[in-house]
Amino acid sequence: MRTFYIYFTFLILSIFISCGDKPKDANNDEELQNTESTTEPEKTNNSNTILVFGDSLTAGYGLDPNDAFSAVLQAKLDSLGYDYNVVNAGLSGETTASGKNRISWVLKQNVDIFILELGANDGLRGIPLDETRTNLQAIIDTVRNKDPETKIVLAGMQIPPNMGQEYTTDFKQIFPDLAAKNDVFLIPFLLENVAGIPSLNQADGIHPTVEGHKIVAENVWEVINPLLEK
Repeated sequence: MRTFYIYFTFLILSIFISCGDKPKDANNDEELQNTESTTEPEKTNNSNTILVFGDSLTAGYGLDPNDAFSAVLQAKLDSLGYDYNVVNAGLSGETTASGKNRISWVLKQNVDIFILELGANDGLRGIPLDETRTNLQAIIDTVRNKDPETKIVLAGMQIPPNMGQEYTTDFKQIFPDLAAKNDVFLIPFLLENVAGIPSLNQADGIHPTVEGHKIVAENVWEVINPLLEK
C-alpha cells in the first residue's frame, strides 16, 4: 500500500510540474531576477553559514517559511548553542540545469556547509540521466572552486517507476555515485519516512506538511550534525 502512495504522490507531482510551473528555459531570466530579490540572506553576526540549495522541497512550498525544514534546522541549531545561519535558497520548479545557472549568484556569500537538494524535477520530467549527473557535478565543482573548505552534502532523491524501471533505478544511483566520486556527504533519501504518507503531505499530495518538514529536518540533521563546530 505504501508503494502505491509513493507512486501516486510522484505521479501527481509530475502533472503539477508540467501544468503549474513556468518553463525554466523560457523564463530563466525572470526567475533569476525573482530569486535575487527574494533569497538574498540577511546580514547576521553568525560566523558560520549553512546554505540549502534546492527546489520546492527546500523552499517550503505551501507553508510559512518558518515551517520549512531549513527553519526547523535553524531553531535546533540555536537551541543547542551552535553559531550557524541557515540560508534557504530553494526555488520551486528548479531543475539541475537552472540550478547550475543560478549557483554562482548564490555563492556570493561564504558558505561553510552546502546542502545540494536538486534532481527530483529532472527525474519526473524524464530528463536524460547523463544531463542530470553532469549538472549536479557542475554545481559541486562550482562550490569547490569557490571554496575548497566548504563541506558539501548531497540530498538523495527517488522517483516512481513510470519512466521505466531502468531509468528509475539509474536515477536513484546518481546520488550515491556522485557522493562517492566527489567525497561529499550523502543524505540517502531526503523524504525518507515522509514520501507516500498522506498525513505528512499537503492536500496536493506532493509537498510535506509542517510535520513532514520536521521529519525531513531530522533526515538532514543526522548527516550534518557531525560536521558542525561549536
